[in-house]
Amino acid sequence: MEMRQAAASLMTLGALLAGYATTALAQRAGPGGSTSVTIPASSVAKPGDAGLRSHTNVRILSFPGEFNGVPQAAGPPFPGYFYEDPASIACIYDLVTPVGGCNANVVTQNPSGGARAIAVVDSYDDPNAFTDLQSFSAQFGVKAITPSSFIVVYAPPGSTTGPIPGSCTGTASQPPVDPTGGWEVEESLDIEWAHSMAPGATLYLVEAQSDYNQDLYCAETIASQLVAKAGGGEVSNSWGTGEYSAEAADDIFFKARGVVYFASAGDSPGPIYPSVSPNVVSVGGTSLTTNPYWGNFELENTWQDGGGGPSVYEPRPGYQDGIRYIVGSQRGTPDVAADANPNSGVWVLDNFPIPDFGGETYCGVAPCWLIVGGTSLSSPMWAGIVNAAGRFSGSSREELTRLYQDRNAEFNDITYGTCGPYVGYLAFPGWDFCSGLGSPATYNGK
Repeated sequence: MEMRQAAASLMTLGALLAGYATTALAQRAGPGGSTSVTIPASSVAKPGDAGLRSHTNVRILSFPGEFNGVPQAAGPPFPGYFYEDPASIACIYDLVTPVGGCNANVVTQNPSGGARAIAVVDSYDDPNAFTDLQSFSAQFGVKAITPSSFIVVYAPPGSTTGPIPGSCTGTASQPPVDPTGGWEVEESLDIEWAHSMAPGATLYLVEAQSDYNQDLYCAETIASQLVAKAGGGEVSNSWGTGEYSAEAADDIFFKARGVVYFASAGDSPGPIYPSVSPNVVSVGGTSLTTNPYWGNFELENTWQDGGGGPSVYEPRPGYQDGIRYIVGSQRGTPDVAADANPNSGVWVLDNFPIPDFGGETYCGVAPCWLIVGGTSLSSPMWAGIVNAAGRFSGSSREELTRLYQDRNAEFNDITYGTCGPYVGYLAFPGWDFCSGLGSPATYNGK
């Protein structure tokens, strides 16, 4: 009798757990159980683009109209999903006092640091940049922006001729919008997550006239000047292009005293530029594993789609001499990494229609919430974390030397998973082509 009662109790408990698991899994997947990844047109590299045009590194995990209705007043706009927000990322990476599980529906403590300046460089105009960042910050309880703490700057066109192609020429004017909506998603992602990680820093969004490299390099020059004038800080670049034989001549655009440059390592196997520049901190991608039943963070491993590998044209810089047995004579990427897998993506608010979103127009009625990933996320995230760490290196090379040599630098060493061409790179203790030195763990050594 007692055994039968015990068996019945176990069956009841199992049924309850199974029911809860079904609900939780459905919540994790989203309405209708769908988790389809969309790569916007702005993230598709086209033949002949290398050295000429750059693309975003954005991937979107949701369908048109997936998050409908009125969002809740604070925290994740729609509760019950296990996607990341500023508080859960801060918890996972030990940027705040950690809470067991780091469940985005439970934790509330956001980063509070940041000083001087961060600049984000992107192409085209995002007409909703200020209001989207304002609403995003209010939703998650991040420090509010003001017209003096978040500034949109229009860069003039870049020269296609002259001693240094890419130098600014002409008069700055408001760039056109990207009609595909991809660069607007990129800009929303960049400013929302740079600000989330360093809310005390003045944030500049520098908009290039187009996605042609000469315009982006001009915008990079403007961004460098703004950050240097603020006393130093970081510039984040979530875009990239295929490597090209003359790329070393363009490294000059990522070199200014007091400025540390970050660039996405890409969302496909192999290296891209400017991520491979020795003057840039190359940021790769990882995957965060979340328990699908309870929403708790469990571990971090590689993101198989993340970019990285040895550069074709850039030689190994001195700060990588300690890993010469891995990279050989060439610059190896990435240097560091952070969450980029869209399946463990983050909330982003982007109130700009996306007409090519799976063949449908996404979000005709605000607010438009997306789940976004790609190494376009990890670059501004790292820029914000380094800014909030407060050490303000004199250059990217100085920062990279510290990261590679400072024994006080703390990382989550990613030792499980694969990536790269033919999924042939393996993660292992120490630096590897999948996640570099690893993801951030506290502000120490940053």
